[in-house]
Amino acid sequence: MDERDRLMDRYADRILYEVRADIYGCCIKLLTDQRYVKERWEESFYPMSQSVRSHGRLVVVEDPELRMRVLYEPVTKTAFLLNVDYYGWVKSIALSVAGDIMEDAHDIYSVHGACLDVCGKGVCLIAPPGTGKTTHTYGLLRSGGVRVVADDWFFVRIFGEDAVAFGSEKNFYIRVDIAKIWGEYERLVEGAEFDPAGRAVVNVRWIVGKGRVIPMTTMRLAILLKRDPEDPEVVRRLMPEEALEWLVERGFCNPHLLVRSDYKLRKRVSFFRKLLKRVKTYLVNTVRPPRETNNLIRDIVGI
Repeated sequence: MDERDRLMDRYADRILYEVRADIYGCCIKLLTDQRYVKERWEESFYPMSQSVRSHGRLVVVEDPELRMRVLYEPVTKTAFLLNVDYYGWVKSIALSVAGDIMEDAHDIYSVHGACLDVCGKGVCLIAPPGTGKTTHTYGLLRSGGVRVVADDWFFVRIFGEDAVAFGSEKNFYIRVDIAKIWGEYERLVEGAEFDPAGRAVVNVRWIVGKGRVIPMTTMRLAILLKRDPEDPEVVRRLMPEEALEWLVERGFCNPHLLVRSDYKLRKRVSFFRKLLKRVKTYLVNTVRPPRETNNLIRDIVGI
């Protein structure tokens, strides 16, 4: 906490913008000296009233005297992102701060994955980076009857025998190459302002329609993705404990978790065990071409 106070004093005079986001009822405040970050933040998240006291904070600044780094102080829920040139980190760390707060205080848990509603049935895609989560999320969203809750991060609460998933972002942060795979998104890409990383915050409602972005769904199906050319098996049904072991080995497919203590691990294992007992789970190997793999996922989902 002493280091946190020292850094707050160091950067206090540099802060040009202060805005608050409503992340599933959590007030996360952004303090930054970068107009670009402030504008992307406002596009990403629903606004929170300036009169609401923040639960967590992100300080995003340029400091030529230091290297690029992310620091987190878990008592006051304050993250420092220094010299970070990729907005995706800012967005993900904001969601992770909110997740840290909610899993301790409210038993609400983060899932780093996409969440869709298919004719009233909640379907999530969870995967390590680079295995096709975003590609196949937008591939499924091309079909009627499919609505999206989140394309990258969602929160889950357990209510009795149900696991209810809630969205976290107003708009989505997509890659420029999504239109090369699915031509239906060309108009979305044409109107977007992409950053040097080839990503942009976009309103996907422009393409799929306003009514197909929804705030919540009840989970019924989980699809885990991997990419292993050495494994000839493409689709396999997993039992809950097998799926849990797979997720634990991969850090729950979430590289942005800020606190990785034994206490947090026990809480997360307990949550995912409960979630996996309430859904059917499949493991899909995404080594085939995107359209072929997406058709396999469609068969599992039932569209």
